[in-house]
Amino acid sequence: MNMTEKRPRIDLEKALTELEEIVDQLEAGDLPLEKSLKQFERGVKLSRECQGALKEAEQRVQVLVDSGLKDLDTGSLEEIADPDEEDG
Repeated sequence: MNMTEKRPRIDLEKALTELEEIVDQLEAGDLPLEKSLKQFERGVKLSRECQGALKEAEQRVQVLVDSGLKDLDTGSLEEIADPDEEDG
C-alpha cells in the first residue's frame, strides 16, 4: 500500500449494527470473561473505524462545501445582504 492509498472503507451501517449488538451482549453480562474481553476489543476497533469513517465523510463534505462556495456568484450574495434593499 502506498502513501496515497486510503484504508478500505467500512460499511458504516453494518459496523454500527454490530457495535450495538456487542454493547447489548456486554450489558447483559452473560458472556464468560474471555469472550467479554474479545467482544470489548472488537467493539473498540469498530468504534475507531466508525469514527474514522465519519471524520473522512465530514472532510469530504467540507471539501464539497468549500468548492461550492468558490463557484458561487458572490454578487448575488451581496444583493441579498444589502440592508438598503427593501422588498417591494
